[in-house]
Amino acid sequence: MSSLDISFIVIYFVILITAGFYLKKRSQKNIEGYFLSDRKLPWWLAGMSMAATTFAADTPLAVTGIVSKSGIAGNWLWFSFVFSGIMTVFFFAPYWRRSEVMTDAEFAEIRYGGRPAEFLRAFRAVYLAVPINIIIMGWVTIGMSKVIEAAFGWPKWQVILILYLITCVYIIFSGLWGVIIADFFQFITAMAGSIVLMVYALDSVNGIDGLKEKLVLEFGQNHGLLSLSPFLNAKIAFSTALVWISMQWWVSWYPGAEPGGGGYVGQRIYAAKDEKNAVYSTLFFNLLHYGVRPWPWIITALVAMVTFNNLSDPEMGYPMAMKKFLPSGFFGLLAIAFFSAFMSTISTHLNWGASYIVNDFYKRFIRKNEKENHYVLISRVTVFILMILALITSYFFDSVKESWELLLSIGAGTGLVYLLRWYWHRVNAYSEISAMIAAFFGSIFLRIAGITDFALLIIINTLITTFVWVAVTYMTKPEDETLLKKFVEKIKPEGPGWKNFQTKEQSSLKPLFNKFYLWAAGCIFVLSFLFGMGKFIFKEYTDAFIFLMLLLFSGFIINKKMKQLKLF
Repeated sequence: MSSLDISFIVIYFVILITAGFYLKKRSQKNIEGYFLSDRKLPWWLAGMSMAATTFAADTPLAVTGIVSKSGIAGNWLWFSFVFSGIMTVFFFAPYWRRSEVMTDAEFAEIRYGGRPAEFLRAFRAVYLAVPINIIIMGWVTIGMSKVIEAAFGWPKWQVILILYLITCVYIIFSGLWGVIIADFFQFITAMAGSIVLMVYALDSVNGIDGLKEKLVLEFGQNHGLLSLSPFLNAKIAFSTALVWISMQWWVSWYPGAEPGGGGYVGQRIYAAKDEKNAVYSTLFFNLLHYGVRPWPWIITALVAMVTFNNLSDPEMGYPMAMKKFLPSGFFGLLAIAFFSAFMSTISTHLNWGASYIVNDFYKRFIRKNEKENHYVLISRVTVFILMILALITSYFFDSVKESWELLLSIGAGTGLVYLLRWYWHRVNAYSEISAMIAAFFGSIFLRIAGITDFALLIIINTLITTFVWVAVTYMTKPEDETLLKKFVEKIKPEGPGWKNFQTKEQSSLKPLFNKFYLWAAGCIFVLSFLFGMGKFIFKEYTDAFIFLMLLLFSGFIINKKMKQLKLF
């Protein structure tokens, strides 16, 4: 790295730490300020923060590995979550904002009652804050370690320790305000760096036409790497593609795309100014996440495939492209982009994980009536402890894609109960508890039994989990009617599942039908943007024009329908 590259990096870290100290006053009053920015976030800032969190150092590496193995269509492994993401926009974002919770674990004692609800809140808080949160930070860290090793040649664990410490310092002092403001600049920097790398990578193979020619020379005329359909790709099993499109997005819990909403996307929804900002922020996030971000990674991955042959670890193609194609100065800017992406995700997970431990475990069950500054102090200590645990855990990870599939499999089958709890009064605390336990142990036992095929594992574990939680639901008592009435008054859920607690109009199917109408239009809107952009990049202008028309038509329908229904 040149002195110019190093200067850019030093300036970036100085600005970041200074901003953390500057925002300290906004976060030290109480834990609502520390974890929810006093519920004052505008939609554009909340939406960009969601997108920045899901853009980590591991993401372009995972996409590179996916493209290398299965072509562009392999990305349906995560493209499919657009269906649950758009469902959150129109179905669940208003509910979550009305709930006025600080975490989705706290929601347990709004929806359910008694000791089972208390247990669920504590169990879910610790489960998400520690093992699940640590797994996520583990694969994010291993992705960053690969970048440091391949692109910079630096001692990776020393650099990662420094990045964690800097992130921890500004989050400890600034809380969610620090996360949000840093996310805004980090997303812009990370996207700009990815686009710059794509441009230089394409230039090395004489543009898109040169890339297409090299792909044919390297992999044959019928390589299928540029196909957008997982069903027309010989490298993807039909059963796997079917699970991606028809099941995965609603059966599995996955960070950023949870069935029924929640997680750190939920945290931004709770922190939004009002319901309208909550809905628009989530729609903006889905457009950025699925429509804007993927192509710079995909194009660079394709260039890496024809430039670096037979890599033992295909994910390393991305950082190797950084090292080979970028000139002095730009290399430093992309380094900042990767540092930004990594630190953005880690900062969110530290803050989000601490919110569970402090709000739903420590404050709720250990020390109930302390002053607010006490809880803010405990929040900062918890952030530091989570950082240590994440560093230790990340040492045992190897593949980003395998980590993704592990998390999907241990949550397979839980998604349905997270969806139905909003629409069926009969779901109780035991339903959620049994679903989480059955999914986790079912995944482990199936792997021990030798079932390693991803699609088969998801299907079997979903069937097991669904059978368990439905059986438990009917074997246990319904929730108290008084509590359910309060829930319906506060959240105002639609549909016949609450007919004993609603007005006649609310209990009809019409409101749900209208939301499904918006959901279909939203999915077409985001996917048209994604595929239209790809077709334009590959100079397939007729197809690009068709997707543009679909984009405009679906956008018109969304705008008209939302105004007509006066949803927000």
